[in-house]
Amino acid sequence: MKITKLTTAHGYTLMEMILVLFIISLLLGGGVYLMQNVGRDAEIMKAQADVKTWETNLIRYKTKALMLPTQAQGLEAMVKEPSAEPKPKMWIPMAKPEALMDPWTHKYQYRNPGKHNAQSYDVYSLGPDGVEGTADDVGNW
Repeated sequence: MKITKLTTAHGYTLMEMILVLFIISLLLGGGVYLMQNVGRDAEIMKAQADVKTWETNLIRYKTKALMLPTQAQGLEAMVKEPSAEPKPKMWIPMAKPEALMDPWTHKYQYRNPGKHNAQSYDVYSLGPDGVEGTADDVGNW
């Protein structure tokens, strides 16, 4: 009669598996914590880029229409031809209707003459809080 040696199975203990899962959860938690403001920063950067785009479009509008939109006409004059006086000499659409909204779904604001740029105009977003005059406003000043 031949006696065979029983071999033990090689595997991980429950404690080892729990330790590995704990380390993985710590790494994931740290990554999520570090990434929590990335979305907010991206929205602010988009609003800054949109304000620059509005400035460029206002220069184009002034070149075509020989004037800037009045405050009453607002940025809507870039999307739809103004029906109120003073009407532009030559008008072409400079933006799409969805461009009038900032990343927080508030309308971009336009003031002519500007409060911050008294000799020119202000184009700005009310920021995440939607309240004018707070520190989170994004504008061309």
